[in-house]
Amino acid sequence: MRPTVSIDSHSPTPPFEQLRNQLDEQIRQGFLAAGHQLPTVRQLAADLGLAKNTVVRAYRALERDGLVIGDRRRGTLILERQMTANQRDQILAAAAQRFLNDLTGIDATLEEATAVLQRMLCERAAEDGI
Repeated sequence: MRPTVSIDSHSPTPPFEQLRNQLDEQIRQGFLAAGHQLPTVRQLAADLGLAKNTVVRAYRALERDGLVIGDRRRGTLILERQMTANQRDQILAAAAQRFLNDLTGIDATLEEATAVLQRMLCERAAEDGI
């Protein structure tokens, strides 16, 4: 099922928060089921008349909250509401493996890779206002 969202341009709440809040509620209430693929960033931004970065920011917030997971191949998917620690570890391990695979062949040290990852996490947190 496709999410039903709308953005109130007169609201004091920023558009990314409106979007995040509406999707969060629909996921928690079960209206959007586990395994459901959310619209692409480009599609949802076009549908709502928002900048792509606004949708990205909302999707990232949902991902941090453990409600969705972004996958380059499959898009943004809604997670099981009660993800086990083992499932979370598996997802984290898969992401780490992809990261390591991308580093293959460039002779990056663990310290360099860790520094880049830490910088990116800080930048993302700053973008998201954390």
